[in-house]
Amino acid sequence: MQGTVSPVLLPGHISMIQKEKIESLVEQHIAGTDIFIVEVAVSVANHISVVLDADSSITIDKCVEISRLIEGSLDREAEDFELEVSSAGLGLPLVLTRQYIKNIGQDVEVLLLSGLKQKGKLVAANEEGFSIEETKKMLVEGKKRKQDVTLTHQFAYNEVKTTRIVIAFR
Repeated sequence: MQGTVSPVLLPGHISMIQKEKIESLVEQHIAGTDIFIVEVAVSVANHISVVLDADSSITIDKCVEISRLIEGSLDREAEDFELEVSSAGLGLPLVLTRQYIKNIGQDVEVLLLSGLKQKGKLVAANEEGFSIEETKKMLVEGKKRKQDVTLTHQFAYNEVKTTRIVIAFR
């Protein structure tokens, strides 16, 4: 077997699906709707992952529809691939400004690059950053007992590692 090389390992024979092709296909399909792409990833092994979100909500039927659209546009004979289309679930961090805006009013946990964690209610978001309000009991001058005080914390996106929605069971 010396001197033979598997065609699978030859440079130029590796066929990788282009992320841009998937993004373009999905963007054309969702144009005019409130659905938006959070992330498209294509691994070296052609594992395609598409994460979608919507300003209102996204259904499983819509994910299936987009999955079929992508699968129908690719040729399994030319490129073997694995495809996963999902909605941005509660376990995933917020990534886009649009997701922050959509979730104003929700309780969130912010993990800063410094390692500090901050919890509060998401109250504002724009292209530069976002704000949360935290209510905590503190001693207030002139009062004998701790009072509820609302503090506002502002964050630039570039100082945040992750922001996740916190589900409160009340």
